[in-house]
Amino acid sequence: QGQWVESGGGSVQPGGSLRLACKVTGYRYRTVAWFRATPGTEREGVAAIDTLELPNPLYYADSVKGRFNISRDNSKNTVYLQMNSLKPEDTDMYYCAAGWVSGTWSRRNEYNYWGQGTQVTGYS
Repeated sequence: QGQWVESGGGSVQPGGSLRLACKVTGYRYRTVAWFRATPGTEREGVAAIDTLELPNPLYYADSVKGRFNISRDNSKNTVYLQMNSLKPEDTDMYYCAAGWVSGTWSRRNEYNYWGQGTQVTGYS
């Protein structure tokens, strides 16, 4: 039986940092990604890591390049999203997703598995 745990959301002042974690076990996947959305909007791809290729290719949305870093700890089956220099517009519900995805990391329909989401709030 699979296990899926998302954690790390919270509230932060502009310029602050947060680290999200997504622990996934018991699922078959190639790529793990983070998406975000506000209610009523479509989920936007934030970052992804391809766990099959070595070194792991990393992908980022233009809006977060240079501020966010995605990484993986194999020993813990966990993917992290380190978010630095947070802005009020980064406020969203963040979702971890996994699937057998190659090259089209930001297409949400490509992912089979989704977490419940964790809220990130950046105060202005």
